[in-house]
Amino acid sequence: MKVFEQAKKPSKMEQRVATESYSALVTVIKKLHTKEPEIEIEETKSKIKIPLSALMLLGDILKGMGEGKLISIVAMATEVTTQAAADYVGCSRPHLVKLLEDGKIAFTKVGKHRRIRFEDLVSYKKQMKQQQKKIIIDIMKSDEESGLYDS
Repeated sequence: MKVFEQAKKPSKMEQRVATESYSALVTVIKKLHTKEPEIEIEETKSKIKIPLSALMLLGDILKGMGEGKLISIVAMATEVTTQAAADYVGCSRPHLVKLLEDGKIAFTKVGKHRRIRFEDLVSYKKQMKQQQKKIIIDIMKSDEESGLYDS
């Protein structure tokens, strides 16, 4: 697996090409009737079978690049450090360590260092987003019931 030491934002030209390619790819994917389409590299005339799910992932990558986002692909079985986990979740490292110690996110210890499976972070973040959404809906319902939106 290739690891990029320094991530960089796509250039304006890369964003433009990615946006154009994304639109074309989405149109083509909608017309496909197989789970293993064959694509052709025009420059070399090479034909490659690619799983439809990989083609759809390429679409997601192009969309993100077109929006100027940094793109990172991480295997779900990957274990990350507490700092990388905190960066992904969007909190401080000490707060993340507290979440680990409170049993909110599973982890293992390698010597005295904690390692967290990326898959567990994705699950935790998804669960937090669902809880946030529910709280917001509850607050909105409460505001409506108390008449805050009445004029």
